[in-house]
Amino acid sequence: MTTFHKVATVMSFTRAAAELSYAQSSITAQVKGLESSLGVELFERLSGKIQLTEAGQRLLPYAEQLLSLADEARGAAMGAGDPAGILTIGSMESITSYRMPPLLEFFHHRYPLLHLVLRPSLCAETCYSLRQGMYDMGFLMEAETQHPGVQSEVLGAEPLVLVCATGHSLASATRISTADLRQVPLLSTEAGCAYRELFESELSDGSGDPVPFLEFGTIEAIKRGVGAGLGVSLLPTVTVADAIEAGILVKLPWEVPFQVHTQLAWRKGKRLTREMRLFIDQTIQFIGEDLAPRSGR
Repeated sequence: MTTFHKVATVMSFTRAAAELSYAQSSITAQVKGLESSLGVELFERLSGKIQLTEAGQRLLPYAEQLLSLADEARGAAMGAGDPAGILTIGSMESITSYRMPPLLEFFHHRYPLLHLVLRPSLCAETCYSLRQGMYDMGFLMEAETQHPGVQSEVLGAEPLVLVCATGHSLASATRISTADLRQVPLLSTEAGCAYRELFESELSDGSGDPVPFLEFGTIEAIKRGVGAGLGVSLLPTVTVADAIEAGILVKLPWEVPFQVHTQLAWRKGKRLTREMRLFIDQTIQFIGEDLAPRSGR
């Protein structure tokens, strides 16, 4: 069951063999043996790629429960020990780079036997991977706080800010309307980012034509592009606070008409291990408290 779960998580026999330190032939044989004993195919193999069959999808949550119960039983037999193992976590750049460092530092020093594996992932991909059992936990930054098949803990509202370079034509404006923003180049992350989609919807003029964005692969690239005068961008405040303070970027007087929430999520109905509960509690303490409203903030 461990082998099946690993292959279903990483969607690769080769990668599963490497992570479990088995020969690939052993991984294949174990999966075929499980399929034979159950009388069903668990994976479809097409053009060098694999995906779970309906039977495999039904089996996956039971495999997770069995492995979780085995870990719990092992811990009970051995007595209380330090949290250990691997937690695979999906997260977007803004959270990984700007919200998580204190949390990661805490786990690195306090729980060295617990390894946190971070996977870059946008919200829709994270929800899918949680439902499929590919991630243990995942961070979301969306307006919605209810997700099919996923349970989430809302950590707080994530402030957003519109920024431009100090020499930009809008930098000295005392008031900016949505119509003004339709007249200037816009820099953004790739499609699929929740706050970009909300921003795009707000800027839509009703013609049905897509809003033209200059897409950049990373937030740091966007900041450099904005700083070079290529246009304006809407970003989480935490990602540009240093650049605003340094006078590289300017906060524009535009009231953001929507709100997104940073959330920690996991698959609904999943048995939470001691390590997962620990990660949830510490995430609430580190990131949740950082996002909590403060007077004068």
